[in-house]
Amino acid sequence: MSRRVAVLISGRGSNMVSLIEAARGPDFPAEIALVLSNRPDAGGLERAREAGIATAVIDHRTHPTRESFEQAMDAVLAEHGIEFICLAGFMRVLTEGFVERWAGRMINVHPSLLPLFRGVHTHRRALEEGVLIHGCTVHFVVPELDAGPIIAQAAVPVVPGDTEDSLAARILVQEHRLYPQALRMICDGSARLEHGRVIFSGPWSGEGALRSPA
Repeated sequence: MSRRVAVLISGRGSNMVSLIEAARGPDFPAEIALVLSNRPDAGGLERAREAGIATAVIDHRTHPTRESFEQAMDAVLAEHGIEFICLAGFMRVLTEGFVERWAGRMINVHPSLLPLFRGVHTHRRALEEGVLIHGCTVHFVVPELDAGPIIAQAAVPVVPGDTEDSLAARILVQEHRLYPQALRMICDGSARLEHGRVIFSGPWSGEGALRSPA
């Protein structure tokens, strides 16, 4: 059964595009049924429309409280029969109430190997700390920022001469691969949230490793 997914964006939606493209696959267990933005000028809205996907705008600036903004979002999500939410550059802090309502059904991609470098400016901080391996994480959303149970991670080497931009570009490539994989896993049941931890089904191989310097 194909699960109905909403992607929440505030900008150009590059991760949204990767999810849309993956969901076109005949065996993908989800469909991107809605792209919702808090910004009417978000570039990703037009990209979603071009892909034939329903869009909605709920401008947070027109709502007096975060709660009323989220009530409006919940109404639109219910109208479209949404079962799962993917945050993809959605630049609003969500209330605990909204997060709890979507517990186990809302995921986010973060540009670091959590629990390292929660919050913003992750690539700058990685370079300042001198780490040799950096990456990205897809996790379930919980009320505490970037603290949810981890579904999937991808790592890249940090190389001499890296800048924030060069490191960000390499990690974005991995985000575009990792996010659809994580969405597939939660929609087909091979990764599920139980008692605050992610439970995986299926065999794993522990043989591979990324080394830096290689």
